[in-house]
Amino acid sequence: MNLVRLFPVGNVERSLLERLRSGISSHLKIRCELAQFELDPVLAYHAERQQFHSSEILQSLHVMPRSKGCHLLGVTGVDLYIPILKYVFGEAQLGGPCAVVSFHRLRQEFYGLEPDDALLGERLLKECIHELGHTLDLRHCQDYRCAMASAQAVEGIDLRGSSLCDSCQAQVDSRRRPEKLRAIYKALRP
Repeated sequence: MNLVRLFPVGNVERSLLERLRSGISSHLKIRCELAQFELDPVLAYHAERQQFHSSEILQSLHVMPRSKGCHLLGVTGVDLYIPILKYVFGEAQLGGPCAVVSFHRLRQEFYGLEPDDALLGERLLKECIHELGHTLDLRHCQDYRCAMASAQAVEGIDLRGSSLCDSCQAQVDSRRRPEKLRAIYKALRP
C-alpha cells in the first residue's frame, strides 16, 4: 500500500476527513488523499434493520478504478451491520484493497453524552488504521494496546492505541521489503 484514498459515503464533514487524512498519513507513513466525489450509501440500506450493510458498501468501493498499491477507505456516518452482528464499526477485505468505517457509534451523542469532537477524531482514526491493517492482511492482535486489537464496543476502541504493536508492524514491514527490493532491482536493470 502506497496510497489511501478516502471516500465519503454519504454526507461527511470535510474537516473530519481532512483531520483523518492527516492522521492516516502521519501514523502509517503513506500518502493519503480525499476522493473528489462521495458514494451514496442508499443501495446498502435495509429497512427491516434500519441499517446499512457494510459488505454492500465494500462492493461499491471494490469496483472503483484504482492504481496498483492504492487502497480505498470509505468513511460514513451511517449505522453499519453485517447479518451475523447487530452492528460493526467497520469492515475490510482481508488482504484486499478496500475498507469502510462508520463513525455513527463512535460519537458520544450515540450514548446520550455531550459531543466530543476530539474523542470522535481519535476513535475514528483508530478504527481506520484497524481496518486498513486488515487490508494489509493483518488479523486481530492479542495486545489490547495495538491498533489491530479486536473491539466489540467503543470502550475497546478507547483502550487500544492508534499504532501497530511491534509484532504487527514487523508483519507489515516483512511484506513491504520484497516489493521495495523488486522496485530497486527493476530500476537498476538496463
